Amino acid sequence: MFEYELHQIRSAELIREAETHRLVREARRVRRAARNAAAREAGRNENEGHSNHPRRHRFARVA
Repeated sequence: MFEYELHQIRSAELIREAETHRLVREARRVRRAARNAAAREAGRNENEGHSNHPRRHRFARVA
């Protein structure tokens, strides 16, 4: 009986942990969407970043 109770406790803990992870993921998604919407309202493209400088490539071009 003791093992069954431990199993029930662990199961409840895992369910609570999964719910917490879902809430965090949802909060991040909402914040990202709000940030992207604010950037669009400011007239910037989502891929432009925080400056008005053109994007530099990560590697130099090959000859």
